[in-house]
Amino acid sequence: MFEIKKQMSFSAAHHLLNYDGECENQHGHNWLVEAYVSGNELDKSNILVDYKVLKKEMKIVLDYLDHSDINELLEFKGVSPSSEMLAKFIYDRLKEKFPDLSKVSVWETSTSCASYFED
Repeated sequence: MFEIKKQMSFSAAHHLLNYDGECENQHGHNWLVEAYVSGNELDKSNILVDYKVLKKEMKIVLDYLDHSDINELLEFKGVSPSSEMLAKFIYDRLKEKFPDLSKVSVWETSTSCASYFED
């Protein structure tokens, strides 16, 4: 089994709903996003997925989130946009382009990360 990982980042504001604490107030993060693709088959160049292709598709998704108030985006209206939900949002969009996508991790700080993957 082979696995690749691509990292990219975006900056945005959000606030958590139904949360008792400072994070219920609007604040921002510089999120680091990691997308993992795994599989057994390499192409004729012996690569699983071209990093440039994965980067291009990640950029489309992250540009949508970048410098936004995530709570105001249609997909997050009435939904608490936690790092867990951001990981799922990004995963769902990338999975459309990369069927072998195995996991998306979203770091909101250098020590706090949430991931989404399917069984």
